[in-house]
Amino acid sequence: MDRTAARSRETAETTIDLTLDVDGEGDARVDTGIGFYDHMLESFAKHGLFDLTVECDGDLDIDDHHTVEDVALVLGGAFEEALGDKRGIRRFADRRVPLDEAVASVVVDVSGRPLFRFDGEFSEERVGDFTSVMARHFARSLSTEAGLTCHAEVTGENAHHEVEALFKALARCLDDATRIDERRSDTPSTKGEL
Repeated sequence: MDRTAARSRETAETTIDLTLDVDGEGDARVDTGIGFYDHMLESFAKHGLFDLTVECDGDLDIDDHHTVEDVALVLGGAFEEALGDKRGIRRFADRRVPLDEAVASVVVDVSGRPLFRFDGEFSEERVGDFTSVMARHFARSLSTEAGLTCHAEVTGENAHHEVEALFKALARCLDDATRIDERRSDTPSTKGEL
């Protein structure tokens, strides 16, 4: 089963080319123009075992918002496309990931019904050129486009650790939820579709 997608998006604010292999090895090649965001997307790929390429030219002269949001939207759409009818997936997952003093929790249902809830605050406003609250917006935007029900929570004392724990928890959770369950040949829903 080929669970891959290649997506592009061009607006007045960003130009994005992205490829995703859900069943990859964690290889990433990312260039968004925001060093810490590149690091987070590489970490997301590594810990989710997703192969990911991202090229983004965004309006960073304004701020990081459009770049972070639009990459997340394209990535979410790539997950939705790559998973197709979601036949055989586990669907649900729950992960807690620590990074030193920080802990992030993510619960996901690959339901086709987008809903996002977040609890927590980030300890510093910025990490490098990345606005910390954009981590929450990344998870929301990805969840919306991928059709995920996603509940996330972060605690800690260092924004770098808090944001990184969130990206890793989301990656591990998506890896778990999108894995094929060999016992299942249908779509995991009494409706017959997701």
